[in-house]
Amino acid sequence: MRVGEPWPERLIAQARCGDDAAQGRLLELYRNYLRLVARSLIGGALRVKLDASDLVQETFLKAHRDFGRFVGGTEPELVAWLRQILVRSLANQVKHHRRLGRDQNRQESLDHLLELSDRPLRFALAARLPSPSEAASRREQAVLLADAVDRLPADYREAFVLRTLEHVPFEEIATRMGRSTGAVRMLWARAVKRLNEMLEETG
Repeated sequence: MRVGEPWPERLIAQARCGDDAAQGRLLELYRNYLRLVARSLIGGALRVKLDASDLVQETFLKAHRDFGRFVGGTEPELVAWLRQILVRSLANQVKHHRRLGRDQNRQESLDHLLELSDRPLRFALAARLPSPSEAASRREQAVLLADAVDRLPADYREAFVLRTLEHVPFEEIATRMGRSTGAVRMLWARAVKRLNEMLEETG
């Protein structure tokens, strides 16, 4: 979040009072986070042909429509609620693909998808990234990580997401990106270093 921008809890309160502009700013804070969650589920667990950005947009539309049903008042509660909407939307898309004769053998329950949804980002934070500053600790760390990932150069971002969030082997990433395995390992290492630097500066 930029300096001087309202904290999420303030935006939540404003949105609950009917401020559509505040609601729009609030939801936009989580676009990068939800896109990474969607991508990790689509690419890592489900292997179906869905677009993460389209899934996030559908999540935002439903969140805007149903915001009156959100009973929480904190960022963690909002993040969990948005993730539930995204997972339900994804589950509906999977059912649609099954009806079309695709992915017939997958039986992903909502509970299982919810369990999977945040795991890659949490593991990335626990394994490689620094402790947050006092100011940043007031924000959801997975959200800050997703925003930092979005600011990486495109090749760094792709290597990091494929390796750290989707657990794709370096050799396969190299094939996908048209680079050598050594070059991909270097991109990934540089991405992790850059993320550490950005998160250390947060707050």
